[in-house]
Amino acid sequence: MTSRVFLLPVLLLLSFCVSAQRFQRIRGTVTDKESKISLPGATVSVTDLVPPPGGVCDVNGVYQIDSVPVGKHTLVVSYMGYESRTIADVLVTSAKEVILPVELEEKVVKMNEVVVSQKREHINELALVSTRTFDVQETERYAGSRNDPARMASNFAGAQGGDDSRNDIVIRGNSPQGVLWRMEGVDIPNPNHFNIPGTTGGPVSMLNSKLLANSDFFMGAFPAEYGDAVAGVFDVRLRNGNNQKYEFTGQFGILGTEVMAEGPFSKKKGSSFLVNYRYSTLQAFQAMNIKIGTSSVPQYQDASFRFNFPMGKKGDLAFFGIGGTSKIDLIVSTLTTPESQLYGESDRDQYFTAKSGFVGGTYSYTINAKTFMKFTVAQSAGDVWADHIKVFRNASFGVDSMKRVLGYDFMTASTTAHWYINKKLSATRTLKYGIENKLYRVNFQDSSRQYPTSRQDWQLRENFVGGTNLVQAYVQYKTRPGVKTTVTGGLHAQYLNHNGSKALEPRLGFRWAATDKDVVTAGYGLHSQMQPLYQYFAILPKSAPTEHVNKNVGFTRSHHFVTGYEHVLAPKLRMRMEAYGQYLFNVPVEVRVGSSYSSLNQGSTYSRTFPDTLQNTGTGYNYGLELTLEKGFSRGFYTLFTTSAFDSKAAGNDGVYRNTDYNTRYAANLLFGYEKKIGKYSTFTGGFKATTIGGKLYSPVDIAASNALGDMVVVDSQRNSLRFDAYFRADLKLGVRLNAKRLTHEISLDLVNVTGQKNVLALTYSSDLASQGVANPFYTTYQLGFLPIFYYRVDF
Repeated sequence: MTSRVFLLPVLLLLSFCVSAQRFQRIRGTVTDKESKISLPGATVSVTDLVPPPGGVCDVNGVYQIDSVPVGKHTLVVSYMGYESRTIADVLVTSAKEVILPVELEEKVVKMNEVVVSQKREHINELALVSTRTFDVQETERYAGSRNDPARMASNFAGAQGGDDSRNDIVIRGNSPQGVLWRMEGVDIPNPNHFNIPGTTGGPVSMLNSKLLANSDFFMGAFPAEYGDAVAGVFDVRLRNGNNQKYEFTGQFGILGTEVMAEGPFSKKKGSSFLVNYRYSTLQAFQAMNIKIGTSSVPQYQDASFRFNFPMGKKGDLAFFGIGGTSKIDLIVSTLTTPESQLYGESDRDQYFTAKSGFVGGTYSYTINAKTFMKFTVAQSAGDVWADHIKVFRNASFGVDSMKRVLGYDFMTASTTAHWYINKKLSATRTLKYGIENKLYRVNFQDSSRQYPTSRQDWQLRENFVGGTNLVQAYVQYKTRPGVKTTVTGGLHAQYLNHNGSKALEPRLGFRWAATDKDVVTAGYGLHSQMQPLYQYFAILPKSAPTEHVNKNVGFTRSHHFVTGYEHVLAPKLRMRMEAYGQYLFNVPVEVRVGSSYSSLNQGSTYSRTFPDTLQNTGTGYNYGLELTLEKGFSRGFYTLFTTSAFDSKAAGNDGVYRNTDYNTRYAANLLFGYEKKIGKYSTFTGGFKATTIGGKLYSPVDIAASNALGDMVVVDSQRNSLRFDAYFRADLKLGVRLNAKRLTHEISLDLVNVTGQKNVLALTYSSDLASQGVANPFYTTYQLGFLPIFYYRVDF
């Protein structure tokens, strides 16, 4: 019955296809990659058509190509003295113009054309290793990605997910806590709904792929402009709205309803707006009796915008923002039989609300033909509130009594300013330097009487109102001493004012194009990161209410070493290998003698961590090998295979190296996509993804101690010595894109975990089972089962 409901709109829309030809316009700008100056006279042509239509850039570097048939096309952009660029798989639809800004790199010496696929061209010109540039088409193309940039990134070699309930990114065995999110050049807080303090992931992203421009994802030894991260960087950019034509998008689906609008404020001045709003309750899953890990209904909504105002020929002013609210009441007191909870505790009612927002403005200015400046200022604010009520049950699982055991309210605000200058010293040398300041203001309140369950008095864990300031500065230099060689170097410095932590970090990168088909890369970076803000100001049970024993904990630090090799096997087939090593030091560990605790194991759950007194004496290491085989889209299909083998260890105060929580040993992804025209103007799209990841780690449990406390207590000396079965998931995506006159319809059905595989997530303690005298009072918590995600979208 469900499949018939999904197929009916497809059959109805197919009947609207008519025989009239469908055309669209491609336009954009061509600029110098380093200095950002326009390149008048640059040519742009659609080379897969005969004869190839094209356009020439005007005095402002603007080009326009009219009457391009709908479908996928290849563009070639050329300009005298610059390396030509080939952009493949440009999707042209009947509803919206294609706006494609292009940046070209100046030639070192006169040579033959260099052909680079659009997504291969890193936006950050100083990134030479462990970098992947993605576009909006990729977030929508991959099966199982749910149009989420973070979930899409887990398809790349070296990055993995493995938790269906969250979109955390585990990069090369590092905690997701080590990932930095950026937007429009400034650091941003966790951009996810239902976010927990101290984490960078969540179940649903607030980032809407429809607003994204091409963005960079770094996995190691990243350039000097990026700081306060030891694992990786997600550098997100928002696109401008159409500045000549009003365009709209409406979407309805199981994950919610959303609308988007874009168009000109002034066609003459070229100013534009782009806005989006989304609302969801996920009630459709309940209606279809599909389990999503909880019987409760989560609710969330978000909005995003970007307003752009050109300021003459040299300047540009833009305002941008993203914000959202999320709410869920996880009620277990109404249950009549025991069951595990994927998103919370099984022994309590939990009320949770999260609100967050981020707005900013950026001004860019071309000082002269060689120098470009940009200044960005942004304000963020967030409030995470939760209330937990413990449910005590009798032997027949009836509710005996209830007691409030936890309440917290974490409010965080920050003001960030980032200024930089990019100077093109010559055709072969570029210098970039800048400074970023981030001022935090916080109000943390937390009280608990969770454990032991008989406890009546409240323990004050947070009671702080104040702030701190993180200052970062950097300088980086790129040179191309020859046609085949590029070298980058830089320094990054950061200072945390509330405890005086400071770091000076060198960065190096190297790229050598040995032949037209072979490229060798290498990189090194020293990286540092502050701890979660709430841990600095936590109050321990043995401490005075005004004493913050972990206030002076310093940065976690990490050496990154990366080397890589790329080989073009065929015009559309590439192979890439990278080997890496990472040594982490100054890692916070507990002072407590014999403790196995390491901060490298936190940051990927729905709980916060309140460790004992900490000191920066811990260490850890990660090393591994990654392989990527990718066939670009041609002859109607594309394939991507990625795999990695690695080892990840951390040592606590006892000096014993143990598996980190993320040491799954291996991960592999196989993706396949197919497109075929249905008639003249409609296209069937299909995609398949299979993922396997080594089993998650867990620790032996001390049952007696767990029963006494009312929560799981593990055998500390044997932490992460046991492993669940390997993770496997297969996803299937089916869709139809229909190009009607001035309208584009799209219908998609994403079948997540199409085989219904039962993957183990964790072993969780149940006080309910313990109160009934069960010898092993633990639940095996499983990840999501089969999950169909349907949407219908119309562009006009």
